[in-house]
Amino acid sequence: MEDLFTIDNFVTLAMLTLLQAVLGLDNLLYISLESKRAPEKEQSRVRTIGIAMAIVLRIVLLFVLIRVIAYFQDPIFGFDFTGILEGHFNIHSLIVLLGGVFIMYTAVKEIWHMLSMEQAHGELEGKPKSVNMIIFSIVIMNIVFSFDSILSAMALTDVFWVMATAIIIGGVLMIWLSGKVSAFLKKNRMYEVLGLFILFIVGIMLLSEGGHLAHLTLFGNAVTPMSKTTFYFVIVVLVIIDIIQSKYQKKLSKNL
Repeated sequence: MEDLFTIDNFVTLAMLTLLQAVLGLDNLLYISLESKRAPEKEQSRVRTIGIAMAIVLRIVLLFVLIRVIAYFQDPIFGFDFTGILEGHFNIHSLIVLLGGVFIMYTAVKEIWHMLSMEQAHGELEGKPKSVNMIIFSIVIMNIVFSFDSILSAMALTDVFWVMATAIIIGGVLMIWLSGKVSAFLKKNRMYEVLGLFILFIVGIMLLSEGGHLAHLTLFGNAVTPMSKTTFYFVIVVLVIIDIIQSKYQKKLSKNL
């Protein structure tokens, strides 16, 4: 028991907590945007319940992955059209691919709502969505996003309590920050479009990651995963463009 609570384990815990925070930024954005579909008085509860349930399921997933990681990595089916489409899909790659498709669909659907005639008449939140469905969406997507952080954690340590504690701390931080992000988006509605386009890029990143995990090849070209460095660089560029565009529009308005 004493060997479990060593300085090395606590250092690893700090590293994993930081990793959870960094890898959870895209998840945090999804949660903040999705929770806005709920009635305003329910939004905080939706985020808390959704993330709390996801924390429990993440720990369960961690426990399962430690024991059956090979099953998640073993191919279950594939395509072999030489020179056109090749790939071998496992459970891990399918979960990531489906998560990417769902996120891209969600982002495009919300952008379409903003551009539709209904939105022009003030129905900015789109069609109502049940609280239970929103919580379910948050939990499912949280699990999809959790694979990277869990596998990264397993590469750093094999001590279960360290990995589980990092997941819990990361989840608590996410509950706190999701409220802050949601409040910011509520006060700055113009950034919702930016957030949805970032979410779309998250979907592309997941698709590239899923394709890489499946060793997918299209017309002889292997699908390579979008690196986190590239992802954050694109996000910074989008934010800078949005800020400059907003300031430019304000100057144009003053000159009219």
